Amino acid sequence: MKNLIKVLPLIAALTLTGCKKDQKADQLIEDTNLVEAPAAATQEEMVKEAQSNPLTTLALSESNFEFGKVKKGEHVQHVYEVTNTGKNPLIISQVKPGCGCTVPDYTHEPILPGQKGSITLKFDSSNFDGLVSKQAEVYANVEKAPIVITFSADVQPK
Repeated sequence: MKNLIKVLPLIAALTLTGCKKDQKADQLIEDTNLVEAPAAATQEEMVKEAQSNPLTTLALSESNFEFGKVKKGEHVQHVYEVTNTGKNPLIISQVKPGCGCTVPDYTHEPILPGQKGSITLKFDSSNFDGLVSKQAEVYANVEKAPIVITFSADVQPK
């Protein structure tokens, strides 16, 4: 309780001095030492980063997968196999799903020529009914990035 009494005047002072004199609320400038979160990278920046390594080629086991009928609320996943068909190590720098219902996982280590890696897409069907089609963009050191992989599901009531 003593600490609260000591802190209240400080909070009141900060509240009263939060805006500079001729400043409207929507023009508030905060003087903080907090580290800002980096801005989300644009697609162009992600492609540039992915292609910063020597280019190679890849083959997917499939670019589209059909889950078929899925019960609403069920969590399903599919693994897309990736083969490095080029002469340089394949580096998957990012897999960006189209929405928050899909969580990606992928091989983070360089995939050597002739070797295989994987991309897993995990889908949460909780917020969907009926036919659903989703996609994810795969950023890698290949000429035509991003590569789009998709899946579909028929979400059935419980």
